[in-house]
Amino acid sequence: MHGAGNDYIYVDCFDQPVPTESSRLAISMSDRHTGIGGDGLILIRPSDVADARMQMFNADGSEAEMCGNGVRCIGKYIYEKGIAPRDVVNIETVKEVVELRLEIEQGIVQRVRVNMGAPILEAAKIPTTLPGDPPVLCELSLENGNTQTVTCVSMGNPHCVTFLPAIRDEHVLGLGPEIERHSAFPNRVNAEFVRIDSPNELTMRVWERGTGETLACGSGACAAVVAGVLAGLTENKVGCHLPGGTLEVDWAENRDVFLTGPATEVFTGHWPIG
Repeated sequence: MHGAGNDYIYVDCFDQPVPTESSRLAISMSDRHTGIGGDGLILIRPSDVADARMQMFNADGSEAEMCGNGVRCIGKYIYEKGIAPRDVVNIETVKEVVELRLEIEQGIVQRVRVNMGAPILEAAKIPTTLPGDPPVLCELSLENGNTQTVTCVSMGNPHCVTFLPAIRDEHVLGLGPEIERHSAFPNRVNAEFVRIDSPNELTMRVWERGTGETLACGSGACAAVVAGVLAGLTENKVGCHLPGGTLEVDWAENRDVFLTGPATEVFTGHWPIG
């Protein structure tokens, strides 16, 4: 399934055991030449506190905390498969339980609105060693001696947002890997490169931690809007244009961030193990 082109392989662990060596399985499955191909692997697991639990692995096998596009697709799956046939469902993630509201047409989930919770703005909890709570428009020193002005937030996973007048490959593909593994981010970081088109509209590309550039990043879109508000560049409700499509982000007055976007099933199959 994919959300605005951010595609993951999903394993239903309600009717089969949780796969062993999930990290290694994520690497082999995600390979676009010798596997299924995807930005990573997501296990849909039973939960004691919610309708389902999300366990997510990036394409490099590292485990991640949150994925806004991935959790929307889980909402679609558990509704359409009858696991939780309701238009409001709850999904357990590493950090918290999130609420999903499903937009359904003739029994098919078309779009999902996710309460992503309040952004984490304390530097130590993002985590980053950059100054400020939150770190807004800070200077990040790069290997070539240049500096990049960045704003950092966490949406359950860490994000480093750079605002630019134009977004080029040299930013995403060149600086993205360096920022991901920069010493200022002890748990690595997702790098967003953002062009402000208007107070209610932005264009962005994302270098995702453990995967590389993806067509969309839901938590990254949320982080970009939070960073835009903190920097005085956007309003609280913004349409985020990514290579795979548009996501709607609303940083509400109660300080929770809401993410709305599509959820699409591509195909179902079987992967031989052993």
